[in-house]
Amino acid sequence: MREVAFIKQNKEKWLGIEHVISGKLKKNPDELSSLYINLVNDLSFAKTYYPKSKTTVYLNHLSTLIFQKIYKTKRVEENRFLYFFKTEVPLLVYHYRKYLFFAFSLFTIFILIGVVSSHYDKDFVTMILGEDYVNMTIENIKKGNPIGVYESGSNWGSTLYIIQNNLMVGLKLYIYGLFAGIGTVLFAMFNSIMVGSFQYFFLTQGVLGQSARGIWVHGVFEIFSMVIETMAGLVLGASILFPKTFSRINSFKRGFKDSFKIFLSTVPFTIFAGILEGYVTRYALKMNLGINLFIIFGTLFIISYYYIYYPFIVNKKLRNHHSI
Repeated sequence: MREVAFIKQNKEKWLGIEHVISGKLKKNPDELSSLYINLVNDLSFAKTYYPKSKTTVYLNHLSTLIFQKIYKTKRVEENRFLYFFKTEVPLLVYHYRKYLFFAFSLFTIFILIGVVSSHYDKDFVTMILGEDYVNMTIENIKKGNPIGVYESGSNWGSTLYIIQNNLMVGLKLYIYGLFAGIGTVLFAMFNSIMVGSFQYFFLTQGVLGQSARGIWVHGVFEIFSMVIETMAGLVLGASILFPKTFSRINSFKRGFKDSFKIFLSTVPFTIFAGILEGYVTRYALKMNLGINLFIIFGTLFIISYYYIYYPFIVNKKLRNHHSI
């Protein structure tokens, strides 16, 4: 189809969407979602056949605005808290899924850097973790308890401290995105290298399996949340660097709103990770191995399902509902 015919065929629909965005025409949430799906289809067609056309730029801009409009129109009868976690966050994660992939890639690369660096430089672990921490861990290993560090302090006292510390780490991963995303990348690099070197240290001591039984009881939620927080920081940074068709200030406002919601969704996982670390990890080596594995893989399933698989389900349901 020629571009002129494509425009003529859809011009009225696009003008109607402009009226909805400007507030001249009112639509309920279902109708807004339907408009969004149709517009995305038009955008996909335009990207395929007219990739360098102004029509494609226009449709991209329009789809972004209608996507934003969806979240300004709430279902009054639906519980806001449930809507946030059940629908809003998954759709945002789906929309920004390339940043999630990039965040995972960064963590993987930096963890490998930590492993390789520790392999070729025996002093690297000490430089990253500190001499006192390394010596204490070696003493615990000699006593037959490589995760002895997690047994210090009371349950509730340790839990509160851990939760506070992890929330601060997550906040830094996110808010450092204000430095054009570079701050987020650097802070993620430091934490990822630390994880890689820490795990390799246990490998060299011959207790990787024992340490993993304890560390990953809480570590799945903690580390995965850090990846999502990194994703949120990257979204925030990208809104500053790449405003696209928006003014830079409007792009930042939109990026901040969306990224903050993604960051906020990690808080329950971070808190639960702190509870697991304070109350469960210290008893990990005394547990049946089956219980360890159940907690580790159970938490992995929950958080990976929510952030990786579930967003596709929500988006697919939305598309199917409006294609009927």
